[in-house]
Amino acid sequence: MPENLTLHDGHRMPALGFGLYKVAPAEAADVVEAGIAAGYRLVDGAELYGNEAEAGEGIRRAIDAGLDRAALTVTSKFWGEEAQTRDAVLRAFDASEAAVGVGIDLYMIHWPRPARGQYPQVWAALVELQRQGRVRSIGVSNFTEAHLTRIVDETGVVPVVNQVESHPWLPQHELRAFHERHGIVTQAWSPLGRARVLEDAGVAEIAREHGVSPAQAILRWHLQLGGAAIPKSTRPERLRENLDVDGFALTEADMARIAALETGERAGTHPDERQ
Repeated sequence: MPENLTLHDGHRMPALGFGLYKVAPAEAADVVEAGIAAGYRLVDGAELYGNEAEAGEGIRRAIDAGLDRAALTVTSKFWGEEAQTRDAVLRAFDASEAAVGVGIDLYMIHWPRPARGQYPQVWAALVELQRQGRVRSIGVSNFTEAHLTRIVDETGVVPVVNQVESHPWLPQHELRAFHERHGIVTQAWSPLGRARVLEDAGVAEIAREHGVSPAQAILRWHLQLGGAAIPKSTRPERLRENLDVDGFALTEADMARIAALETGERAGTHPDERQ
């Protein structure tokens, strides 16, 4: 099973988790239960996803089946489309906490929405939640180096995680280097490029050479870069496959071949464009 990463606040987080973006509420409890049964110990959720109550139900089923809740990292994210204020953050956290029903371990800002200029006060609200002991760790998602620099300068608190789009077409090497200098974990969303990168002939060849699937090869690449990833699947067999990446290692030549795939192409929105 992939290793746990030590966060700069002293807590630990699995390097591989699974995400619930666009998982239908009717499926979410079963997907979460299957993911935990497969061995995952990080469930990545968010207010936006609309399935937090169902995710909580899946977690409770796993606890009833013997899961140690303390071994699980449950995440949620503040959406903030309507308001970017302290009170809006606290209300959103209350709602997510109540929906999940088993506690939230890592709370993040989903998008900085930089044109509004209010993300530092949103971050300050997350700092307040952590200092109150209501959440173990706090982080951000889709922040650039400039956004990170501003919140750290204004609050003195560094996020433990920045969850960003990252895959072989968009590895985010400069941002990863900034993260490393500041002790921030790079956690990749869309780590497989929404599956399109798996169709690359070079990736397929590397996978064949190691006797693994293209998805396993790319997830191994993420881990060897020193980061974390949250692939998504609703299929139990694919959940198990995505977690089974410990039995091989990519060579320097493999890593170089994957590095050559970089194009800068995004599968999602640029952080400066989400308002």
